[in-house]
Amino acid sequence: MLASERGAALRTRQAYRTDLEDFARWLGPDSIARADTGQLRAYLAQRGREGLSVRTQARRLSALRQFYRFLLQENLRADNPVASQPMPAYRPGLPHPLTEEEVAQLIAAGTTGHEDPRRDLVSRAALELLYTTGLRVSELLALPASCLQRSGPMLLVRGKGGRERLVPFSAQARQAAQALVHYDAVLASPWLFPGRKPQRPLTRQGFDRILHACALKAGLDPQRLSAHVLRHSFATHLLNRGADLRALQMLLGHADIATTQIYTQVMSERLQEVMRTHHPLSAPG
Repeated sequence: MLASERGAALRTRQAYRTDLEDFARWLGPDSIARADTGQLRAYLAQRGREGLSVRTQARRLSALRQFYRFLLQENLRADNPVASQPMPAYRPGLPHPLTEEEVAQLIAAGTTGHEDPRRDLVSRAALELLYTTGLRVSELLALPASCLQRSGPMLLVRGKGGRERLVPFSAQARQAAQALVHYDAVLASPWLFPGRKPQRPLTRQGFDRILHACALKAGLDPQRLSAHVLRHSFATHLLNRGADLRALQMLLGHADIATTQIYTQVMSERLQEVMRTHHPLSAPG
């Protein structure tokens, strides 16, 4: 089901299979295909009392939603018994984003003056692409050098489970990436970001070292900077400026909008904290 409908990665399919099998065992002789809303709620409640983490509960509910949606689409049952079941509330472990000013400072000051002039080009291309596209680090490092051959402001990205999507990227990001490709032409590498061996892409560990150096040059704490922080900053800044949640889901490559909604939950919590801290009527009596 997941393989054909969503192109999910192997680990995701294995996790969802485990989730469905657990519910089937809990049902005993009853058929999982004919389970009702009451059984599903009782199952989730019991697993919660047994100490199942909220994150795992959310994943199991997502697996069940997709399973019953599939049965509904195939006319194998007339309803989706989990359609109205809310996702369990949890505090997502998202990092604190950089401010827009800090991102500008990072790109301006963190990508110049490295001992190796090529490091300036790599840093500039990577930071411009990460912040203007919201790519995962795995997606960034898997970009082929040929990705810039497509004309126009769209970049073809292969994401989780092999799913492809088009994301817009800025003219500055294109120029920075083209400068790197031109410099690296002698390497004849198939990758936009080649590793020490040009026929292989840059590793995550190597990329982390580059980010660390960029943070120091920009006067930022390296512990606050990662590819995931830049992805989170991209999403947060778009939402702050009024971006539509569905559009953000497409840009980030989330298969389920519930994943994208985590960003709005975190923003809501932070706005409440600002109110508690700074509003005069929120001060303790």
